[in-house]
Amino acid sequence: MSDVPAVEVKNLVKDFKGAFQGKKVRAVKNVSLQIAPGEVYGLIGPNGSGKSTTMKAVLGLVAPTSGSTSIFGRNSLKVDSRNEVGFLPENPYFYKHLTAAETVRFYGKLCGMRGRKLKERIGELLELVGLQDARDRRLKGFSKGMLQRIGLAQAMVQDPRLLVLDEPTAGVDPTGSREIRDLILELKKRGITVFLCSHLLEQVQQVCDRVGIIHQGVLVNEGRLDELISVENRTELILENASEGLLEQIRSLVDVTHRAEVVSEGNARTTLEDLFLRETMSDAKEKAVGK
Repeated sequence: MSDVPAVEVKNLVKDFKGAFQGKKVRAVKNVSLQIAPGEVYGLIGPNGSGKSTTMKAVLGLVAPTSGSTSIFGRNSLKVDSRNEVGFLPENPYFYKHLTAAETVRFYGKLCGMRGRKLKERIGELLELVGLQDARDRRLKGFSKGMLQRIGLAQAMVQDPRLLVLDEPTAGVDPTGSREIRDLILELKKRGITVFLCSHLLEQVQQVCDRVGIIHQGVLVNEGRLDELISVENRTELILENASEGLLEQIRSLVDVTHRAEVVSEGNARTTLEDLFLRETMSDAKEKAVGK
């Protein structure tokens, strides 16, 4: 694996001019993070927390007030830093009169692809996102989940090393959400780095290797998901085929002689939702003020 991070954010600060008396509003406050190649990283936070601004800074869509962002070692403000990046915005716009195949062809041509290479890429991508049977259907008849999948296809046209997804399952039904989740996991298997913002914490917990929690512009917690949701000073035992008698004894001492098998042992886990709520409540606000 390369030593150069897929994404690096160093001491990012971003100010916007406020609507009231022109006062500056600091949307991002000294945020630093790294995303390793091949990693799925989730940035979560309440509305207005600064996660979308951070993502836009990574993509070079907004310039930092101070600090820097880079993609595979290249400054995000340089156009060539985006050569290996695919992006799916929260509310992508598509020409609804085009079919699925025509849509992918359109974006392929924008990326300079032509001829046989483009034709083969269209087939590969529609199969990847599960829309090969809908290749000749017009987008105006697509569900929200199908539109998100065609959005993923367009983001993958130029075979990017980094895929940036802003709320990829927003407004998608449970079935469509599962399909997109499975697709993200498939992209991870292929070695593609994924940087996603989402408010759907359960989905983030299912697909991400590491998570950052941003609140009031401050990165209040970050780390590997299994470490973040681990509960200190508590142990969780998962038993298989435990008898009622054994369960009674476990209250005082674990006895593994009753045909029970300890399937796993380790720190008990909280949920990402509980962690998120804890970090964005009053104690997190105190952290933000302190920084």
